[in-house]
Formats: sequence, C-alpha cells, structure tokens
Amino acid sequence: MAEPVERPSNRPSDPWGRLKSLTNRRNGSHTWQVIAGSATLGLVVAAGAALAAGPWDNGQRKAEREVAAAADPTGGVHHGRPTPDTPPAAPSAPPVLPALGTATRDTPQDPAGLRDTLAPLIGVPELGTQVGASVIDTATGKQLYGHGATTPMTPASTIKVATTLAALSALGPDHRIATTARLSEDARTLTLVGGGDPTLSRAALRSMATEAADALREDGKDSVRLAYDTSRYTGPVLHPISPNTNIAPVTALMVDEGRLDDTDRGPAPRSEDPAGDAARAFAAQLKKAGVKVTGTPREARAAAEARTVATHHSAPLSSLVERTLTNSDNDIAEALARQTAIAKGESADFAGARRAVTNELKKLQVPVAGAHLADGSGLDRADRVTTALLTALLARAADPDRPGLRHVLTGLPVAGFSGTLSTRYQDAPGATGLIRAKTGTLWGVNALAGTVVDDRGRLLAFAFLASGTASAPEAEAALDALAAAVAGPAR
Repeated sequence: MAEPVERPSNRPSDPWGRLKSLTNRRNGSHTWQVIAGSATLGLVVAAGAALAAGPWDNGQRKAEREVAAAADPTGGVHHGRPTPDTPPAAPSAPPVLPALGTATRDTPQDPAGLRDTLAPLIGVPELGTQVGASVIDTATGKQLYGHGATTPMTPASTIKVATTLAALSALGPDHRIATTARLSEDARTLTLVGGGDPTLSRAALRSMATEAADALREDGKDSVRLAYDTSRYTGPVLHPISPNTNIAPVTALMVDEGRLDDTDRGPAPRSEDPAGDAARAFAAQLKKAGVKVTGTPREARAAAEARTVATHHSAPLSSLVERTLTNSDNDIAEALARQTAIAKGESADFAGARRAVTNELKKLQVPVAGAHLADGSGLDRADRVTTALLTALLARAADPDRPGLRHVLTGLPVAGFSGTLSTRYQDAPGATGLIRAKTGTLWGVNALAGTVVDDRGRLLAFAFLASGTASAPEAEAALDALAAAVAGPAR
C-alpha cells in the first residue's frame, strides 16, 4: 500500500479546539496593525485577503483582481451606500497598515520572551519523539529561537522551499519550459519533443497541432508519421514510492501531470505511460486539424536536421513555483529540480537534480551541512534538512537585493485561506491570514515552515520539523500553535 503523503486536506480541522491549552490568547477587540518586516521587502501581509484561487500574478492573485474589478456590492462599512437590495452590512476589517510614524519594525523581538513562549509548546507529546525548530529575523538573519536547529531531519514537503528557491536562483522567474513539434527534413515524420513541462494541457496540444498542420500543408503534405521524444530527462522515471497517486512517472513529456481525472491538485489516478498518452492525444488533435497520422506514435529522438513547426511555452517559472508551494505539487517540484539540473549541466535525473539543487543552495550561502536532497518533492524518506537551513532559505527569499526569489514567499499557503493551509487556523483570529507556511506530511512526520509578521512588525521566518508523530491532525494542531505563538499575542 502506498504511504499517505501530504495533500490538500478536505477533512475539517479544529486544531485550536483540541489544543487551546497550548497557547494563551486575549479576548476582546484587537487592533490589527501589520507591516512588512523589511521596508524594502515589498511584501504586504493582509488578514482576511481573498486568496482561495490561482497562483499569484505580479504580486496579486488573479481571483483578487477579478473580485475588485467586479465591484459587486457586498455591504459593510466603506463598501458603498446600502440599498434595500444589498446584503446586510458586514463588519469591516480593521486597518491592515498602521498610520505613518507608528511603525515598530525597528524594535527587535525579545529572544528570551520568545524562548519562554515556545519552550512549553515544543515539548508537547503531539509532536512525537524528535522536534527541530528555528526562528530567525529575516532582516538581520539573527536566530531568535533554536531547538535542534542543526539536526538533519526528514522534511517531507517543506523540502519544496529548497527546490523552488534553487530553481529561481538558477533559471530566473521569467524562464519558461518549451514543448515543441519538429518536422523531419523530408516532412514525413513529426516528433513531439518534451521539454519537461508537467502542466502541458490538451488545449496546448490542440494549438500545437494546428500550427503543425499548417506547416505540413505548406509542404504539400496531409499525412505524417508521429514520434515522441523524452530524451531531455534521463535515468529512472519512477519515484522511489511509485506507483503512487501523489506523483506520476517523472518524464519530460506529459499532459496535465499524467492525471486520469479532471483534478489539478492533490492525489489522483495516474497514467503509467504519460509520454505515450501525450503523443496519442497529440495524434488525435492532428487528425482533427486535417492531418492523417499513419501508424501508432513511437518513441524516438527528433533528427538533428528537423525543424521546429510548433512551440508551446509553459507559464513563467515564477507561476510554477507559486503553484508548487500553494498546492504542494509533487510533479512540478520534481520537474523544477530537473530543470535546475539541466541549467547547471548536471544529468536530468534524481541524482543530477540533487547535486544541482545542493550546489545552487551553497551559492546562496545557506547552511547545507547535513542536508541530503534525495528528491525535489519531499516524498522520499531519505531526504534530510535542518530547520536552520529552511529558515535561511526563507530569509534569502525575503532579501530585498534578491527580488527574483520573492515568489517562494508569495507562493506559501495562507493560514485559513489557501492551499494546504485552507482548512487550518479557522479558529485562530490572531493567526488566520497572517501566517504563510509550507506544510509537510508523511507517516509519522509533520512539518511547517514559513513566515509571519510579529507584533513588532518584523518579518520572521520559522521552521518546525516533527518525527515520530502518532496522529497527523494532533501534530498539525501543535505546529499551528507554535507558528501562532511566533506571531505573538492576538491582535
């Protein structure tokens, strides 16, 4: 039986109902005054933001733009004059930003106070037999709290922070993955060449087929043999845990991550031959475009002299990174690890990706001692990282001098609102909407790594790894309480 791994959860989650005793929260009114932890960080954390759908687009989620453009009357203070046809006024949120001159971001967090707050929460039995923790101020890099912070542990999906940061560093946020169709010199063979884009869609294949059909007609051809080329990736295509509904075979050519249903995230039945399925889907589109495909598609490399007659580019790497982190997408994570390997001249397999990602992290001068990045997704139990490494990576992403890495932060799920945190923190008013974090779950392993703006207005990075846990829901609740404690008293 395949082991359960992290995925967006559909089960109700009430961590605060189970672990209210783990943290103290004030009742009554609160003033929510949240400012970015670095003046030049350019990252605004908003409580109650509409973040439920889609990756970020130039710093704003598409769903937010659509809601703002629609301007549908919803009632509430400062939302327009109410009429008999509008809903009752809803309570308006307190101001997100403080008035000028009231910022407290220059006031450092008190390490002793944070230590006193976190120490009893670290020791709860819900966190299993081993716990690692690190909290740092991203602006200074100073560690504010550490507990086994340099001990390598199994990170589960929090390793995606390392994978995505390395990809952005090596390739840049504007990089796109190309899928091409190449026509042989005699115009008799058309080859679909995979570039490693797991998000390639059937709509993209239809567009490519139309382009290819036009090129064939220009050459006076109405039939063609079809081949498909997966040579951009090397090595075994199966992840060590495969076959598994959480990841498809890792190949340079696939459609919709090899999913056999209509989902775009979470576990799903997967194709055993995603490259062949993609080629057959392309053949069907060619036929619809008026091209006869003779025989069945076969796997073969495109000839060196073949010319490109159709191209599809993936979404920018920045969007792929955000989708990877928000939904904990294993297929994109493995693709990004291989794209990093190709960019750094390594073999595009698990071993080459491990070397490339590790070396790229070393270039960023983060503490990689003890790290073993066996895969890009965190599904492999051989993975090892330290919490000190995870917080250092988040600090690099927050560095105002490295804007190309910022998408690691904007892709993190938002507590109570999006991705793998959408059903957590529902009853935590001091944390909902304020905490952004990557989750991690394997049997007996639970993790959380992300950022929060504390009550002094400083952006802190935290990472908590727990092993030997007996109950995932209880461990998640304990991790959520730790992150909320880092945020400080309810505001």
